[in-house]
Amino acid sequence: MKVLLIKDVKSLGKAGEVKEVKDGYGKNFLIAKGFAKPATVEVLAQHATDEAARKASEAAEIAALKDLAVKLDKLEIVITKKLGQNGHLFGAVTKDEVAHALLAQHNIEIDKKHINEKSAIKTVGEHDLDLKLGHGIHATLHVDVVGE
Repeated sequence: MKVLLIKDVKSLGKAGEVKEVKDGYGKNFLIAKGFAKPATVEVLAQHATDEAARKASEAAEIAALKDLAVKLDKLEIVITKKLGQNGHLFGAVTKDEVAHALLAQHNIEIDKKHINEKSAIKTVGEHDLDLKLGHGIHATLHVDVVGE
């Protein structure tokens, strides 16, 4: 019996592969548990269509992320924080503050989980932050911290 794997099966193969298995294993385990579908012409055609749509969607998402990365590389945000008597910030600039400032100043929404701080921003001045946008695409955001 030929089956199209829907999910990865440890000893058999990865999702999307067509495998030849024994009838009982295919019907009673793989198909019954939702790991595979029978490899009929219709199922294979539907899988090919779904895979093409997924690849097109992923390509469009990568193109949008590359455009966003180019846009973010040119931007600078300004964050105003309170200063102590010695000229140091009270606390540090958080990822959440950076995400809110980017949304407020440039209307670009970035999840704070995508902001990669190498070290905490605890001083006044210009800092560069690395943003992980996904699919291996990174951008650099320039942050200017001003004391009040």
